[in-house]
Order: sequence, then structure tokens, then C-alpha cells
Amino acid sequence: MTYLFDIGNVLLSFNFAPALESLTGENPDPQALEKILTAKDDFEAGQMTIEDYLDYVFPLLDYRGSREDFFTTWNSIFTPIQPTWDLVEKLSAQGHRLILYSNTNAIHAPFCLETYPVFKHFDHAVFSHEIGAIKPHSEFFTRSIEKFDIIPEDTIYIDDLADNIEAGKAHGFHSFCYDYNNHQALTTWLDSFHSVS
Repeated sequence: MTYLFDIGNVLLSFNFAPALESLTGENPDPQALEKILTAKDDFEAGQMTIEDYLDYVFPLLDYRGSREDFFTTWNSIFTPIQPTWDLVEKLSAQGHRLILYSNTNAIHAPFCLETYPVFKHFDHAVFSHEIGAIKPHSEFFTRSIEKFDIIPEDTIYIDDLADNIEAGKAHGFHSFCYDYNNHQALTTWLDSFHSVS
């Protein structure tokens, strides 16, 4: 069986607000947050380089610090979600194929891979900025299915966003919309799924 795991709010929770607040200078653009979030999809789809993104974000925030300090703060938004880490370790020990399946960017992806030990259990990673498309767009799914020889009917997909889950179902995955405040629901669903599969 292949398992596809989203990262944000499945393996790692995140909160951008403290990072943005600490990176903001004295004269930020009044719509800085809105504009940064609007550009996020282009960055995560690989349509902006890191340099392009920083050149866009720094003036909006009126950020005056170093690139290194920006990266450190920008990567401080994550908190491990232990129940799914435990699940990943269990599935890996059972010999299942595990693939990261995430909208992310060229700053966060390498940091997460290097920092959090849970990622060592994954055989592959489908990252939006590398595959050139973001969920829930069909291209993300079709390109990843082809690139990694994913067999949808033998695949379980776990994500926290309903639109992504609907797209996963449309592409034939056994899909579950995860809420890290109710991990037991995933456990119950997996037990039920395995009992009838």
C-alpha cells in the first residue's frame, strides 16, 4: 500500500503570524500579509525563485535584516504533530511505501527534510514547487501519479484541506480529511478501511 501524507497540519502544524510580526519593520505595506499570501501560490508552484520571492517580500515587510535571519524566522513556524509521526513510523516498519504530498516551497521543503526526523521514513516527496503545480489542481495529481508510478486504487491519501481531499478522490485515491485535534478519527477510518480492503 502507498500512503500519501500532506505536511502542513498533518505532520507539522504551523503558524505564520509570529514570524511575520517579528520580521516586520517600521514601515510595512498596510496590505503586506494579504499580498504575501497572494504570492504564496506562485512561489509554491515553482513560478518564483527564492530570490524573486525575497525581492517581493522584503519591501512589503520593510524587512532590514539578513537573509539568514529571515530564513531562520520563516522556518520557525512549524510544530510536530506527534500522533501522525507515530503513525508514519508504524507504517514504515510494516513496509508500506510512504510519499510526502505537499504544497510547499524552496525555503520550507529543504528545512523540513533536514530538521525533522520523521521525514527519513519517506521513500519519495512530491513537492509543488518541484512538480510545477499546486493542490488541488489536477496537474499536481496527474504529474505525481505518472512520475512516481502511483496506483490510485492502492493508495491512501491524508490531507487537512477538503478541496485537496475531493481532488484526491477524483483521482481515485482513498482519501481522508485530517484534523489533528481529532487524530482518533483517522485511526478509526484506517482500521475500518483495512478491515474491508
